[in-house]
Amino acid sequence: MQKKSFPRILIAAPQSGSGKTYLTCGLLRLLSGNGRRLHAFKCGPDFIDPLFHKQVLGIPSGNLDSFFTSEEQTLALFAKEAEGYDLSVMEGVMGYYDGLGGRALTASSYDLARITKTPVILVINARGMSRTVVPLIKGLLSYTEESWIRGVIFNRVSSSAYRILTRCMEEIPGVKALGYLPELKDASWASRHLGLIQPEEIPLFQNQIDALANQLKETLDLEALLSLAQSAPPLPLPSRSSSSGAKPSPSPSKDTALREEPTLLSPDQMEEIARPFFLQKKVPIAIARDASFSFFYEENLRLLMEYGAKPVFFSPMKDAHLPKASGLILPGGYPELHLQELSRNISLLQEIRDAIESGMPTLAECGGFLYLQKSVQDMGGQSFPLVNLLPGSAHKNSRLVRFGYLELTAKAGQDLPYLSSGEKIRGHEFHYYDTDTNGESCTAEKPVGGRSWDCMVSYKNLLAGFPHLYYESNPALIRRFVERCRGLDG
Repeated sequence: MQKKSFPRILIAAPQSGSGKTYLTCGLLRLLSGNGRRLHAFKCGPDFIDPLFHKQVLGIPSGNLDSFFTSEEQTLALFAKEAEGYDLSVMEGVMGYYDGLGGRALTASSYDLARITKTPVILVINARGMSRTVVPLIKGLLSYTEESWIRGVIFNRVSSSAYRILTRCMEEIPGVKALGYLPELKDASWASRHLGLIQPEEIPLFQNQIDALANQLKETLDLEALLSLAQSAPPLPLPSRSSSSGAKPSPSPSKDTALREEPTLLSPDQMEEIARPFFLQKKVPIAIARDASFSFFYEENLRLLMEYGAKPVFFSPMKDAHLPKASGLILPGGYPELHLQELSRNISLLQEIRDAIESGMPTLAECGGFLYLQKSVQDMGGQSFPLVNLLPGSAHKNSRLVRFGYLELTAKAGQDLPYLSSGEKIRGHEFHYYDTDTNGESCTAEKPVGGRSWDCMVSYKNLLAGFPHLYYESNPALIRRFVERCRGLDG
């Protein structure tokens, strides 16, 4: 199999809140100078951090997740997106070894580093620490036979504290202190709704990133960091067929024992979706995109386009009419924060309801699913009428509802618009809101613990529910969706 070099690093941390996203954004801005072409990735089912990457680089960031896709698929997706770039920077998730339900390494930052053979740089919040960093790092190194940890950046420390820390690092062979970041009072980010904040909500975001990059220029060993990225071993270049829903390869390691999962697609289905679509007429598909609907995997968008879709973006907040299209996608986001504006756009609400009733192929997830309800309550409990296609009402809960990874299975005996009976697709849920019409067309099951519940509404050509679906885990769903749109397009 052909191999190719992809210079790359992965930014990880011992725990959440260490400053991964903050440092990654500063590093992206710094490294993108001098004509260097960078691509960013996020480990895990995260929509927010890639938005930060995009704001810094001006191009979409990708998601890589070893629960959503097999090892072969993950490598194929990385290679496909990293092609043509001088350097790829991956941002990890949670603590370095934190995977599925705390019971496996699958979906952890470590698992992504292992699969992609990527040198890892730890970000350690070392405020108030000195020699404690030695057993901390040694413990992370010794947890697996090959940790892939090669460097450390210390966050929230002074220059004098860093000198002490570098002396401590002399006790850890094979791991280099690459620099530090002091506290920058004028470049800090707070959290808000659901503990998350989007870059456009940060005043003078670009100025803050510039200040951060300028600081890192003074306190990082850039030559050593780039040398580390260049040391990443060449990777195989899998074919497109290996990134189309194949069964994940079982790993001999006990750490990845949960990797033995059911096949998502049959060989016939895989062969069918491997057909070329490039020469076919492009099908216009309306996709909601504004402050209310911004959570949509770039991989999902790319796969749509590979199968012949022509995205036509519109704003449910501002556009009075639905654009001319043969299909409709309502992604996740924060409609609950913009209910007044959404509710006032009566002409568009009516057009969307009429389009779905008339049989327009439609996918709606999480925020898009809320948008189709009869009404949604805001944070203060006031209800606002919305599309009113579904009879339910949505309300806020005091904590996350059905949070985490899941696998959807179309119930036996039910052939849904884009899923056959018994067919599976993977995704995740992240929402405080709930409804009294979550649907009964599919069964969702957590990969750890076996908890399951009914979900997904199937109505005419609509498939809607709270799960955020990762299309690459079953590309057949999107192929069928686009083909149904194509059939209506004539």
